[in-house]
This record gives sequence, C-alpha cells and structure tokens, in this order.
Amino acid sequence: MIQLLGVPFDANSSFLRGPAYAPQRIRWMETEGSANSFSEDGHEFIPGKNYRDVGDLSFESTDPQAAFQLIKSQAKSLIQGGDKLIALGGDHSVSYPLIDAHAEKYSGLNILHFDAHADLYENFDQNLYSHASPFARLMETGRINSLTQVGIRTLNLHQREQAKRYGVHVIQMKDLTDSFLQTLQAPLYLSLDLDVLDPAYAPGVSHHEPGGMSTRQLIDLIQKIPFEIIGADLVEYNPKRDLNDVTAMVAYKLLKELMAKMMRD
Repeated sequence: MIQLLGVPFDANSSFLRGPAYAPQRIRWMETEGSANSFSEDGHEFIPGKNYRDVGDLSFESTDPQAAFQLIKSQAKSLIQGGDKLIALGGDHSVSYPLIDAHAEKYSGLNILHFDAHADLYENFDQNLYSHASPFARLMETGRINSLTQVGIRTLNLHQREQAKRYGVHVIQMKDLTDSFLQTLQAPLYLSLDLDVLDPAYAPGVSHHEPGGMSTRQLIDLIQKIPFEIIGADLVEYNPKRDLNDVTAMVAYKLLKELMAKMMRD
C-alpha cells in the first residue's frame, strides 16, 4: 500500500511563501480537474485499495527542528510496516526529515533529485534548515550512498564545491540525456521539485528558472527508471503563483506517474 501524506510547511522558504497550500490544491485536481485516476501505464489509483491518503500533518510551530521531528516521526511510522510513502510538500526543506526517515530504514539509500537548484548550501541566509540546504544536511549524515541531481541550471561556486565535497553526481540541464538512468542504484528515493520544469509548463513555483524540462521530458525520465522507487516527495508547488491550476494539474499528473513507479506489479 502506498501512503499519501501532505506536509504543508513552507517556513524555510527563502523567497515566497505559498507551498504550504499545495497538498490540498493538488488533491483537488482528482475531482476538480480534467483528469482521470489512471497513470499512463494503466494503473488505476483507488483509495483504500492501492493507496491511502492519511491527510496533512498539522504544525503547531514554524520552528524547523520541531517541525522536522514531527515529519520524520510520522514518516517512520508510515513506512515501518513495509508500506511506501509519497509526500506532498511544502517547501524543499521537508525532504530532509522525510529522506532521513527512509535512510534509517533502507541501508545504503540512494537519492534521485529533480530540480533547477542543487539545494546544497551549507548555510543559506543563516538558516541551516533552509529549503536551499536539505541535501547538504542529508549528505553530512553519512547515511546516503549516492545523490544524483538532474535538471540543475543554477550552480554557483559554493554549490559546485559542495557537490565535489559530497561526491554528488550533477547532471546540469544543458547536458541532459537519459544516460544517467543506467547509473542509478537501489534502493532509490525520488525527490521532485516542480521548478525542474520550465516555467512555461509550471508557472506555479516560487522560483522561476527558465530553460528547464518539458512535462513530457520529465514523465519519460520517471517512466524509464529501471526499478521501483521506495519513497518519494513532490515539493515547491506554490498555488499563489499558479495560473488556472495549470501547475496543480501537472503536479497531479506527476503524482500518478510516481505512484505507478512505486507500485508492485
């Protein structure tokens, strides 16, 4: 069974707030959008049969340590019996406790990270828990076997140094092919920031970074992953910047494709 969890937390956003509203808006597309409940490979998603929506976490504080403790605790609880978890953020900082929970369960965890940004800052704006820093926090734990970042188009000197320091495999958007898929290892967790897409396809994100993937490119890459995904998150959708729910529909489509990749045939 796949567990679907909303993580409406955006207190670590460095530019705009809004991703906290994302989980509910994405869910609405199941009934208010124009799509059906099937993935492209023919999986139908039926609540209670192959997935269970456990609702949204409720945060009493914006303190990141308290929030992350709650996120990690809930994630560990949901996956301890063998179920898989897909989380709807939220800003990208929530990926740190989500993935850390998986790293404690799955020895030698590998991460595939789709994003315009590397999110490897050691300390962004004096916030160790910034949404620009989750992968630095994860790599410094020593529990991550490999991190592959795809679609990056904002590397600066510091992040290049961080990638080298932690042995990160970075595929910049300008160099993108699908050959990286053959280097991936299991167990694999997938973290998907919607701004990996060009803003033409996903205007509802806080950081518009032109030159990104098309929706079709991203779906094709997800479908070509050569094995199951053991956990995933979809983050950084900002409904406050969306146009006619275009990005919400993209997020719902990607959610179905991620769930299909996580299901056992």
